[in-house]
Amino acid sequence: MKRNPTYLVYLLIIISVVTVSCQKFLDDTPQSSLTTGNAYKSASDIENALAGCYNIFYTDYYQWENVMLSDNRSDNAYPGGGGEETFVVIDQFTVPASNSHNYGFWWGQPYQGIGRCNILLDKINDVSDTKLDLNNRRQQIIGEASFLRAFHYYQLVKLFGGVPLELQSNTADPAVTRKARATEKEVYDQIVIDLQIAITNLPDDFGDASISKVRATKGAANALLAKVYAQRSDRDYAKVLEYCDAVLNSPAGYSLTATYAELFDGINYLNSEAILLVPYIEGNWSVSNWGVQLFLAPEDGWQKYCVPSKDLINAYTNEGDAERLASNVIFYKELAWADENWSPCGNATDSVPFNYKQKHPAGWASGDNYYLLRVGDIMLLKAEAQNELGNTADAAATMNLVRSRVSLPDVSSGLSKADMKAKILHERRLELAFEAQRWDDLVRSGEATNVMAALNEYKYTCVDGEPGNPSKISYNCDQDHWIMPIPQPEIDANPSLVQNPGY
Repeated sequence: MKRNPTYLVYLLIIISVVTVSCQKFLDDTPQSSLTTGNAYKSASDIENALAGCYNIFYTDYYQWENVMLSDNRSDNAYPGGGGEETFVVIDQFTVPASNSHNYGFWWGQPYQGIGRCNILLDKINDVSDTKLDLNNRRQQIIGEASFLRAFHYYQLVKLFGGVPLELQSNTADPAVTRKARATEKEVYDQIVIDLQIAITNLPDDFGDASISKVRATKGAANALLAKVYAQRSDRDYAKVLEYCDAVLNSPAGYSLTATYAELFDGINYLNSEAILLVPYIEGNWSVSNWGVQLFLAPEDGWQKYCVPSKDLINAYTNEGDAERLASNVIFYKELAWADENWSPCGNATDSVPFNYKQKHPAGWASGDNYYLLRVGDIMLLKAEAQNELGNTADAAATMNLVRSRVSLPDVSSGLSKADMKAKILHERRLELAFEAQRWDDLVRSGEATNVMAALNEYKYTCVDGEPGNPSKISYNCDQDHWIMPIPQPEIDANPSLVQNPGY
């Protein structure tokens, strides 16, 4: 079926007024944002504009489609949603070059965030309000906006490869707005520049977890730098290790939580493992998490998206990983629809799994938060770096800290480098399912094509009340399709853009 009309309620310009130097980026009464170039006169204007930079995290891309673009595109999930074409073609790597409006969200919303950051960074030093100079607030805001711009560019370069580098947005000059694509390296280099500015200007924390976990900090910048140096094609694992250690040794006191389950129980988000998360308020439409409803809430009677794959369920059961399976997946029976992968005839006794990373849909108004950066990811990235640098025993020790939390036996330190790499990739899958990490991991490891080609996944029809002959799903995943096509409307509007190969 097609997605529920309520889905179309986008929260694009929902901004809270920030009146003190360090305050979380939402409150219960959000007001309008300042994102144009002529409204920056006071410290309050600048704080409002910064809130606008953060509030891009409430848009379609960050609410749920980033998960679809990673977990659906990988071996973790089927599209679900009743076979909606948008996500079927992503799942099977048949996205047409003449892409629809959905693909524009994936390009347009990160660029919207970039535009807001650009204007703020351009205007902040023209504002002479002395409140900005109290407690180093002006420099902190520069650090936050630089981090956010880097974060949005990181999304774009992973999705599309090299993209236009727009560092000035308050202009209609075609020489500025119709830029050619930068190379992947040039985009990553700019991301690094912005993150170094962030590190220079941001504190380790803001003294209150309700602020420090939802705003950019030095720890968030270090964590993103670690991921950047791992993900870029000219990766540097010495840098990855350096920045992972900067996070894990931070004065902010980051550490794994005692249990995996508490990360996702809906009440313990301000924990030691959270580096940066998107905060939501249940029942408040302006700042609630409507994306959960698209993954969960079977009682509303329509088929959900990002349905866990049989391959993923087998990965958990074969590992004996009951704790993470229970935290990440929930099974339901007696659904109001047939599922072509799990229950083609809609049999009431069939169990169908759901993405359970966030657990409380609350009628399109969930208060469940979303981790953008957390320690479990960084710790496994550190193990990856240790292994790539030849320190296989150290890699095992680091990975075993993550495994011991969920009562799994240690991985042997005597594995070969290649075997340890495979173990770490597998561990990241189990740890980070439905956190928009799996596709990046497959690409970074060079295994995306091999993994997708080796999948034995099937869909079924229903014949006379019984499942018909299985039809194997074909995943056309050559290396050209590791990245997405540039949205055709963008190419039409900007003659300087060139489409990616294979589209």
